[in-house]
Amino acid sequence: MRQAVHRVQVRTRGRGLVDVTGRLRNWLTEQGIADGLLTLWCRHTSASLIVGENASPEVLQDLEDFMSRLAPDGDRQRYRHADEGPDDMPAHLRAAVTLTQLSIPVQAGEMVLGTWQGVFLWEHRHAPHQRELVLHLLGE
Repeated sequence: MRQAVHRVQVRTRGRGLVDVTGRLRNWLTEQGIADGLLTLWCRHTSASLIVGENASPEVLQDLEDFMSRLAPDGDRQRYRHADEGPDDMPAHLRAAVTLTQLSIPVQAGEMVLGTWQGVFLWEHRHAPHQRELVLHLLGE
């Protein structure tokens, strides 16, 4: 059994989804581990990870629209915590109802994703950020 750990920096443009699937595939290829489990960890409280459709950009926009209704931006009248502005607490809520960790099986050196699945970092703040993902691959 072997393992590999790596940190990936992801620059966001502000609120929205960033497809990181290709970066993950490239790193997996370099590791030479055929079968195992890839764990992704997002080191932030205002960003998250999802597996979603990577074929239609409309899906990503619909996800963002849904999340805007679920956790709308606000101010001190809507949320107690607004230290960094009106998108502060909504960003934490969005991260809380999505995921900061994913586990993806690896077979024959590839993530076992469905035909239309991709891995996305979801930035929940309006301003661009530098986010960090930790990748942990365990297998042989």
